[in-house]
Amino acid sequence: WQRKYSIILTIISVPLGVSPTSIFLPCLSVCLPVPGMPTCLLCTCLGGSVYCDDVKLTSVPPLPKETTHFYGRYNHITKINKGDFAQMNKLKRIDLTANEISSIADDAFSGLPVLEELVLRENRVSQLPALPPMMTLIDASHNNIGATGIHKEAFKDMTGLLYLYLTDNHIDHLPVPLPDSLRSLHLQRNNIQMIHEDTFCNLKDFNYIRNALEDIRLDGNPINLSMTPQAYVCLPRVPIGAHI
Repeated sequence: WQRKYSIILTIISVPLGVSPTSIFLPCLSVCLPVPGMPTCLLCTCLGGSVYCDDVKLTSVPPLPKETTHFYGRYNHITKINKGDFAQMNKLKRIDLTANEISSIADDAFSGLPVLEELVLRENRVSQLPALPPMMTLIDASHNNIGATGIHKEAFKDMTGLLYLYLTDNHIDHLPVPLPDSLRSLHLQRNNIQMIHEDTFCNLKDFNYIRNALEDIRLDGNPINLSMTPQAYVCLPRVPIGAHI
């Protein structure tokens, strides 16, 4: 038998002033290493972003150390191990939307010094792992997170957190305290039955106004928001949800 190889040569015109090493080539199966460029398997590398969407991955692939954004959406990844993102000191965003993740090592992300955005939508996650304090966006909507699935005071030290999306889970209480930076909180279709008067507001400071938090979604929860009107006096807008 014989193996036949075809070699395709591509000439790339690089504009003046642009370093050739700043251009990463897409890797359709196996890329031969090019000096100054990472080797990508079944992925596309553009700048510091690695795209591994819909390539039938069952685990997190080895990533170039220079990766800043990783997209591994629409695959069959079932778990995140402690070492999957080890020493990824430049990683800012991880998006693992629509996988089959049911297990995440609690320290899988906590050692990432500049991680800001984590998207775990449409998985089977029951426990939200510990996360670094630099987070600005957390999206774990459409999972199996329940009453004990979020660490106590999990978001307290995230002083730059802007967006927290936990829609379509089994959460039965609001994850307090919430940082003052928060702009958007989505908890639709959970099992929240009560809001305390100090959930959003500071009962010890009647001048306290939480100006940033303009988007709160609690619709689809078994709660009557009109039962605790004092819980919203510091907010610019009343939460969306049932008021009868």
